[in-house]
Amino acid sequence: MRARIRAGDRSAFAELYEEHARTVYNHALRLTGDWSAAEEVMSETFLAAWRTRERLEPDGGSLRPWLLGIATHKVHNANRSRRRRLAFLAHRPPPPAVADFAEETAGRIDDARTLAAVQDALGRLRRQEREVLALCVWAGLDYQQTAQALGIPVGTVRSRLSRARAKLSRLTEENTEPRRDRGEVASEAVFAALPLQEETR
Repeated sequence: MRARIRAGDRSAFAELYEEHARTVYNHALRLTGDWSAAEEVMSETFLAAWRTRERLEPDGGSLRPWLLGIATHKVHNANRSRRRRLAFLAHRPPPPAVADFAEETAGRIDDARTLAAVQDALGRLRRQEREVLALCVWAGLDYQQTAQALGIPVGTVRSRLSRARAKLSRLTEENTEPRRDRGEVASEAVFAALPLQEETR
């Protein structure tokens, strides 16, 4: 597969897309918290993969770490651009209110609430911790593959993941208290639920 991808075999690249598109999309969704942004990241990831295919290592195992490494970089750029847009919009007058007549299903609302809860908790982690957590826990990469995807040592992956889990554990303990201002939900159960919901879309 690697040789075919490096050679520009379009059918091989189509196979790559079919096999990994959903994984890339889910990874982007968990880090952006936005369905539209996740779709854009997925498109940009495969476009970048095609453009840089000749730099792909000729030997190795699964191509998933390579794709998720590209996706993680694209997510970082997308989040940075979104922060700039929000900062710009914050200095402009709000648009007039428009009534929303669209009907939303209960399942869609639940998905949005779950995603918001995940993003709320993820927002309390450092970017590097979020990326390692997403790759190791949700994307299912092992330490070596995650290190390959991010271009960092395996030991760094282990330490970042350990810190992320410790922080989430503290958040979980906080959520056992009666106070839940701003709808804070950060339990491991919430994080585990999101991948299952999104995989069935």
